[in-house]
Amino acid sequence: MSESRPPAAPRVLVGVSGSPGSLTALARAADEARCRGAQLWPVLAWEPPGGDLAARRQPVESVTADEWEGLARERLLQALSEVFGGPETGLPGQALLVRGSPGPALVRTAGRDGDVLVVGAGGRGRLHRALRPSVGRYCLAHAGCPVLAVPPSPLRAALTSLHRRNALGLRLDTGLLERDFETVPPDA
Repeated sequence: MSESRPPAAPRVLVGVSGSPGSLTALARAADEARCRGAQLWPVLAWEPPGGDLAARRQPVESVTADEWEGLARERLLQALSEVFGGPETGLPGQALLVRGSPGPALVRTAGRDGDVLVVGAGGRGRLHRALRPSVGRYCLAHAGCPVLAVPPSPLRAALTSLHRRNALGLRLDTGLLERDFETVPPDA
């Protein structure tokens, strides 16, 4: 007779880097986990400088690799604090640090039945896309589970415009700014 295991609890995994887009995705993933009655697993993928291939060619001391992992842990805790006000999410699950390139690491981690992967999407210029491939696109193309790609907050475009005007020393049109903020949904 074979024993049957109870099915694993459904998980909502979310890629976290500390960027504004990943913080938006983390908040959306928490909402998704609550709606599904699932666990929330924030995942931060990290690599040593130059990537794992460079680290294999010129092995670094374990102290240095430990320091990079410690910095990644701090970044993950900072992201959790910014979204939830502290390291606790208020949901079952656990935060993970995964060594590797973000796209493949997220796809590898989200491999169980019932998993949902949440990633931030959009908001990157052509040069940035050419230099650093999109984690969201990688996950959409390679994940074996459903992937929820969360667009950036509508406020991002307004903030980018403000930074540009400020850097150029141009006057700010507060009337235009007020109209932008009035059109943003309250939960953005």
